Order: sequence, then structure tokens, then C-alpha cells
Amino acid sequence: MRPYMVRSLQLALNRASSSSSSKSQVFRRAYSDSSVPGRKVAVLGAAGGIGQPLSLLMKLNPLVSSLSLYDIAGTPGVAADVGHINTRSEVKGYAGEDQLGEALEGSDVVIIPAGVPRKPGMTRDDLFNINAGIVKSLCLAISKYCPNALVNMISNPVNSTVPIAAEVFKKAGTYDEKRLFGVTTLDVVRAKTFYAGKANVPVAEVNVPVVGGHAGITILPLFSHATPKANLSDGDIKALTKRTQDGGTEVVEAKAGKGSATLSMAYAGALFADACLKGLNGVPDVVECSYVQSSVTELPFFASKVRLGKNGVEEVLGLGPLSDFEKEGLESLKPELKASIEKGIKFANQS
Repeated sequence: MRPYMVRSLQLALNRASSSSSSKSQVFRRAYSDSSVPGRKVAVLGAAGGIGQPLSLLMKLNPLVSSLSLYDIAGTPGVAADVGHINTRSEVKGYAGEDQLGEALEGSDVVIIPAGVPRKPGMTRDDLFNINAGIVKSLCLAISKYCPNALVNMISNPVNSTVPIAAEVFKKAGTYDEKRLFGVTTLDVVRAKTFYAGKANVPVAEVNVPVVGGHAGITILPLFSHATPKANLSDGDIKALTKRTQDGGTEVVEAKAGKGSATLSMAYAGALFADACLKGLNGVPDVVECSYVQSSVTELPFFASKVRLGKNGVEEVLGLGPLSDFEKEGLESLKPELKASIEKGIKFANQS
């Protein structure tokens, strides 16, 4: 199902083409629905390559009434820019550590794309040394200023940063496993796109669950569960799996050192945040894949299909039947994912 914000945008455009009203009036009607609850969303790292397009997409979301944009610098300009867009949410920009608390206070959803992006030749382990410290400090502030918020972790390596966040919240006495999410939606977005292209089916109708983690072989798309069904060969499935796992590297190499997957990640982050907001508002049967505390396998964190609700995670769904290829992939990913989780926990518990 397409996100509410995209449907609203399409509705606005349709109205614009069939009415003598100005486009600005149409967009105002489409995004000023006062019947939905007011929700505050904070984006931490809002001036970065992911943060800026993500901030734009959250400004377009009619479920957001207050948009708080934070970064170490540059955020007032981003806030002024997106703040001129005539949609429901009020936008405020905050810069520097002394304004972090104010940015977070009262937030219902906190999205964290903060940190450095991947560059050619960098692994997610390389990112760890920089991003782990950033995540730790931001989560300390979240535990103090908005401990009940749903936290959407985008900062890589997600396999390690989510365990870091969990340990920080545990030490602060604010940990709730239902409210902490690793955003793996980009893996789902890629799997859907690649599958639709190979199967020659409309991408809007495609659904592909992706489980495991959010790096390399830990990403396990379950093409045996893909809908609509397509008669793809074993070779096609292996190639699609490999391309989904290497999607980030594909973008990094295509940008030739000038960036990483910022636009597609912003889109995926906005999709997952939209699902969280719907769940908070009581919309039934909101199911997305996310990296969460889990009992689906022996690993403490694992990306699975998750039913979202008013308290965050309502249910972590089982894997269901797997193909032999998927069973092999599941066993192969466990050691690497386990090591990444342990690395995050160890870092978080260092003084």
C-alpha cells in the first residue's frame, strides 16, 4: 500500500488538474486535515544528505503537526526552507548541543539519520568508529527529554547502533523494546523495485518482506513470500538477493565518491515514520519490516515483519516457511549479525 502522504499528494494533483482552484489552495486543503491528532516528529541530523530530503518528506506528511529539525549546524536554514511549504506542520530548526533538549522535548517520533555517510571503499565497520559515538550521545538526550518517543534509527551501521541505543536506554531506566526500531525499509524498497523489474509486474502491487539485518549478507529478502507470485528461476532469485544486499554499494559506486544512498534512504525513512505515526493514531493492521528486539531467532535483535500500534511494536511476526536458499542465507547471516550486535553492546558499556 502506498503511504498516506503519497496518496494525498496524488489527490492534490488530481484536483488541481480538474479544478479552476489554484494549486496552492489544493495543496492546502490536502494537507490541513485537522481531524487527525497532532504529532511532533524530530529529525536528528536534519542538515545532512539524508536529513534534508527526509525533512521535506516529513513536512509533506499530513499526520505531522510539529516538525523539529536538529543538527550541529545549518539547521535554521533547512527549517526556513521547508517551513515555507504550505502544509500542516510548524517547523523549527535547532543547532548545537545546547538546543538538543528543546528540539526533542515532547516528540512522538524521533528519526536519527545523523552521522557520516559511506564513501567508496568504506565498510559499515568503518562507519562504526564515528557514528557510534554520535548515536550514543543523541540517545542519552532522548532518554532525558522524550523517553516515550518511538525512535527510528537510520544511522549506520544499524546492526550495531540499535543495540547501542538499547543499552543507553537501559542504563537510563527508559528502555522499552516496543519503541526502538532500526529502519531497514530501504532494503524492502530495493527488493520490491528489483523484483518488479525482473518479474515484469507493476511495482506498486509488489510486496517483499526482508529480514535479518541491514548490511551485506545479513540482509535476507524473502522472495519466496513475494507477491504477486512470479515464476523466477533459482538463478534469478540469487541475483535479486545479491543485488538487494549490495544496493548501498551500487549507489556509492555510481556516485563516484560524491555521495551515498541519500534520496532513496530519505524516502524509505519517511515511509517507516509514516507507518509509526499511523500506528500511534490507531490505524489497524500497519505492518512493516524493522530491526527490533526479537525472539524470532536466538539473536537479540533481528529484522522482521512487525505490526505497529499505539505503543509501537504490537507484535513481531514469525518468519513463516522458507525456501532452502533462504534457510541457508539465514544460517549464514547469524554469525555476522551476532558479532555486530555484540560490538554495539560493548561500545555502549564502555565508560
